[in-house]
Amino acid sequence: MGEIPGARAELDRLGRVLRTQVVALIEQLTPGADLMLLFLSEPTVSEWSEPAKYRYSTTFRGQRPESVGAADTVRRGAAMLADAGWEVSESREVNRTLVTGYRDGSTIELRVPDHTPTVLYSASSPALVLSTPQADEQPDPSRTSDTVTAGYVLCYECDGLGVCPECGGRGWLPDAAAGQRKCPECAGERVCPICRGAGQLAVSQLQPFQRGYYPELRSE
Repeated sequence: MGEIPGARAELDRLGRVLRTQVVALIEQLTPGADLMLLFLSEPTVSEWSEPAKYRYSTTFRGQRPESVGAADTVRRGAAMLADAGWEVSESREVNRTLVTGYRDGSTIELRVPDHTPTVLYSASSPALVLSTPQADEQPDPSRTSDTVTAGYVLCYECDGLGVCPECGGRGWLPDAAAGQRKCPECAGERVCPICRGAGQLAVSQLQPFQRGYYPELRSE
């Protein structure tokens, strides 16, 4: 897996633009809010795909001054975003107004309740891939027919590999909705659920149904 040239720099640039705009909105619409609670300094994984995608994102709550009405807060927030080059839209939710700004794939949302002073800010940058996909490399087997211990047979589940054959030892499987999901075969433990990573099984401890996987043992 290698870094994609310029990808992290572009993500950081988008993060800086996003943070600058969010800070400006907070300072103007909800003055006095504690900006130490604005966690928008490092990207986080937004999609556990292979490779993973990263983005800058945050949510923040502020209190508008009691002397400033909800409608005025909506108007000022929308104007600030528009003046800064954001594409702005407004919509109504239950008892509050949603102001949404779009720019370069980033999104800022302001939820302004009609009757309470709380303003909820949500912001996120585009999700970017920062590295090339990691090649699926087959690990060296724990045991082979040449290295299996006397009195043992290769594990019928993983054929001596030792890792979970379902996920290839990754512990997860691709998922169309969430990017990835825990492997149901090994429950994320990565090792073969039958031999627990040994790659081999003791003949003396095989269950009757397990012996059925080994034709050479059926006559014993």
